[in-house]
Amino acid sequence: MTNRLISTEPATGAELWSGEIGDAAFEVAAARAAWPEWASQSTSYRMETLRRFANVVRGREAEFADLIARETGKPLWEARTEVGAVINKVEISVTAYSERTPQRKMEAALGSKIAVRHKPHGVLAVLGPYNFPAHLPNGHIVPALIAGNAVVFKPSEKTPATGALLVDCYREAGVPEGVVRLLIGGPNEGRALAGQDGIDGLLFTGSARAGQALHRQFADMPHKILALELGGNNPLVIWNAKDIPAAATIALQSAFLSAGQRCTAARRLIVQDGQADDVVAAILKMIDRIIVGAPHDTPAPFMGPVIDNGAADHLQEQFLGLMMKGGKVIRRLDRPDERKPFVTPAVIDVTGIDGLPDEELFGPVLQLIRVPDFETAIAEANNTRFGLAASLVGGSPEQYERFWSQVRAGVINWNKPTNGAPSNAPFGGVGLSGNHRPSAFYAADYCAYPVTSSEAELARASIGEGLRDPNMLED
Repeated sequence: MTNRLISTEPATGAELWSGEIGDAAFEVAAARAAWPEWASQSTSYRMETLRRFANVVRGREAEFADLIARETGKPLWEARTEVGAVINKVEISVTAYSERTPQRKMEAALGSKIAVRHKPHGVLAVLGPYNFPAHLPNGHIVPALIAGNAVVFKPSEKTPATGALLVDCYREAGVPEGVVRLLIGGPNEGRALAGQDGIDGLLFTGSARAGQALHRQFADMPHKILALELGGNNPLVIWNAKDIPAAATIALQSAFLSAGQRCTAARRLIVQDGQADDVVAAILKMIDRIIVGAPHDTPAPFMGPVIDNGAADHLQEQFLGLMMKGGKVIRRLDRPDERKPFVTPAVIDVTGIDGLPDEELFGPVLQLIRVPDFETAIAEANNTRFGLAASLVGGSPEQYERFWSQVRAGVINWNKPTNGAPSNAPFGGVGLSGNHRPSAFYAADYCAYPVTSSEAELARASIGEGLRDPNMLED
């Protein structure tokens, strides 16, 4: 058994990076030892340290984007936007911490005061995903550090090099080595980290199945914070759209950005029967223009490969399963080279399928569902255990209000794609998409806990009822 983890480039299969598999107990102990000193620093000191981190990343932007592109397979232009999000996260988190966890003092009786302040939890574990291997874990780590926590970060075993570079940038900025620990490894190391007594919480971004397992693991540990940011089976409803090409473009962005490897990607396209053909024709016309290629190709591709051959194989099996259940293929999911995980955008009509699988197809597959009326469209949008993102394209303001009020999701858009949520707003879902601890701007909420204090400079106390009159007591 090897004690090293190897990362390969999805687009080429070439070895990119290797690192020694770590020990969860060792990393947690190191973070535990370093945490008190970091927590004792002022919030301003920690914020300034993270601002230096943003500057470090800015100075290494080209290197960082190149590594993300090579390790994930996403186009270089998209990797650059991810690095930009890493940089911008710092100021957003500074603002969020000040707004979400302010210190407050309120007047109380007899000259006393009520104070509300916040404390860090201690040592937080962060498990990162492969689709945004820098931005998404950074979205947990930066708020956690500002709040005064130490962090043990295990990147996805599919993108460890990006995780290692992210940690290098924290340390170059002056975050103490013990305060951010890097744990390299696979699922076994992730489970070991989640099970450490020395962590005070776990912040996770990944699949619903893994999130459910963590929820069960933490069921008898209410003293530990657990924030789950999971996937989605997201609906995109196109209804009486006046601009069909614009609606098709939004559908394309929703379903196929990042090769469909976004938790907010549209998985189900819901259209009124009788209007679907024009919408689908416009989408197919756009699909014909999509360039699928390697990250550094010229001209730049719209999407690259999925993360690895295993993911491509699984996606093909899921697509075949829909066909076997009666799905009508509109555009096939092709695999141009069986040795590499490139797949082409696909569309399949699943309207006639009884018992349509409620699962996240994590790739560029869009399932078409035709419905007779808007009420059925809303019901179909809610026909899922997930609840992350949903979008209505077209429709009237009154229909959007109905859509917003009745659809169960944490991100609900109008005439916008399902993906691309802003970092200066909360982000999260319900159902199998999360556990009511939204991240992004609201990450400050789970990185510190409020402490209420009743305070007075002098001790004063009296009991007005229930005591015997002292004058009536016998000597």
